[in-house]
Amino acid sequence: MKSIDKIFTILLLAGIFINFNGLLIDILEPDGALYATIAKHIALTGDWVNLWGDGHDWLDKPHLPFWLCAASFKIFGINAFAYKLPAFIFWLAGIYFTYKLADIFYENQIAKVATLIYVFALHTTLNNFDVRAEPFLTTLSIGAIYFIYKAHLTNKWIHIIFAALLSACAIMTKGIFVLITIGGGFVIWWIISRQWKQFVNYKWYIMLALIFLFIIPEIYCLYLQFDMHPEKVIFGTTHVSGVKFFFWDSQFGRFFNTGPIKGNGDKSFFLHTTLWAFLPWSILLYFAIYKLIINGKHTVEKTNRWVIYGSALITFLLFSFSRFQLPHYVTILFPQFSIITAAYIFSLVKANSLNQLKWVQIVLLILGTIAVVLLAWFSKLGFSYLLVFCVIIFTVWVLYFFNERSITPIIGLGSALTIILFIYLYNFFYPKLLTYQAGMMAGKWLQDNRPKSSSALLNSFSYSFEFYAPGVVHTLKEIKQLDSLLLKSPSTVFYTSEAIVSELSKQGYKINVLKHYSYFAVSMLDLRFLNPATRSQQLEKMCLIELVKG
Repeated sequence: MKSIDKIFTILLLAGIFINFNGLLIDILEPDGALYATIAKHIALTGDWVNLWGDGHDWLDKPHLPFWLCAASFKIFGINAFAYKLPAFIFWLAGIYFTYKLADIFYENQIAKVATLIYVFALHTTLNNFDVRAEPFLTTLSIGAIYFIYKAHLTNKWIHIIFAALLSACAIMTKGIFVLITIGGGFVIWWIISRQWKQFVNYKWYIMLALIFLFIIPEIYCLYLQFDMHPEKVIFGTTHVSGVKFFFWDSQFGRFFNTGPIKGNGDKSFFLHTTLWAFLPWSILLYFAIYKLIINGKHTVEKTNRWVIYGSALITFLLFSFSRFQLPHYVTILFPQFSIITAAYIFSLVKANSLNQLKWVQIVLLILGTIAVVLLAWFSKLGFSYLLVFCVIIFTVWVLYFFNERSITPIIGLGSALTIILFIYLYNFFYPKLLTYQAGMMAGKWLQDNRPKSSSALLNSFSYSFEFYAPGVVHTLKEIKQLDSLLLKSPSTVFYTSEAIVSELSKQGYKINVLKHYSYFAVSMLDLRFLNPATRSQQLEKMCLIELVKG
């Protein structure tokens, strides 16, 4: 039985390269571009207290990811790479913590397999392209779990301090609920192993006190922006407390559907979401969970592993019963999923049952290759016969190379699927697709041709224009706001729709159209857009214009 050492380093580097590739692609609307504009506003104005997005005070996510991205802008300039770089650095740290945590609970070979599973999970890689809060949150959560467990083993205060700091940063990334993910597994473990003294151990209460101390900057900023200004209209009402929203409405308010942001939850949502998001390992994960359930008596042999199981279980149930659900939420559990899956694969070594898992991965690789070829051929987005030839040759080579009965084919075949998919997406598909992100294209044109111009969104929605256009972009939601802006800045360039241009012409404005663009909401793909024969019918006409009042 060959060990994973033979392919570990080369696959790890390949996975890091594939994920780094996502940093070189432009920012996708809506969420990624919105978060980028918030960080851009901080960098341009120097206001690190007040979050501003979508033309108003922004109260949804805490400050930390925006501070990190704004700091990156200060160093590397305002561009897509600088926006994504902090998340990528955190993701690299997440690889380390996943490896270290798995190495504590299992043997080193399992830790290496868990690391590769995490690196090549589909939505992990997507998160390094379409950056939100999850790359930060995932690393901070698994890092906090690691340091809490180290504190349990060693009683060293440095581990308590790091655990508190990472936990606090996780809270300042997403909200207070993350403490459930970080601490839930420990609570379950202590109950199962009857470690009742842990519940009154003073060091954990000191850690909680440190967490509160470390989140004071977030609380202070929210207080200054919202609680001190009850006159501000937030979520359509006044007297909104930013501190209350942070501690309750942003998380538990969504869970109970009592907050200002509501949803309609489906209890099975994350079951089928995980099935595609954790590809190419999701089927193996479900096998692993099934085995844990039917062999429950064996799971308590090393009850400390409930730190991992419990964290995943309680968070997954929390997400599933929440009324507000989005696919990327589940990615914060990918380190735990990776460790559970790796341990399951190794449990089959003694049973000599690896061949079945290899065939699962072979089928997934073949289906994935067919899907990539069909997507390229059907959409004509990045399609070439050379691309198809290379994809097929690579797949055949992988099938030939990973043909022995061991763990390495399971990991190698799965990793190959992610490599094929994202080499195509990042280097062929998305560069073509994003040309239909009209706001981005218009902002880039302004950056290249009118870098000193003032610009504005006129009755149009485009976070990507706000990010890519130079300087601070004005937001005009009604045509009647035009005259006052033109008096202050007559050379302003406007991004708007051709329908609005017609309306402006009727109202007597002289219009100089600088550029025309075709727009589609590229994060919401459908067959009519992907089909070149019907694509033009799905496009909205946008343009950049200059105006003079007639």
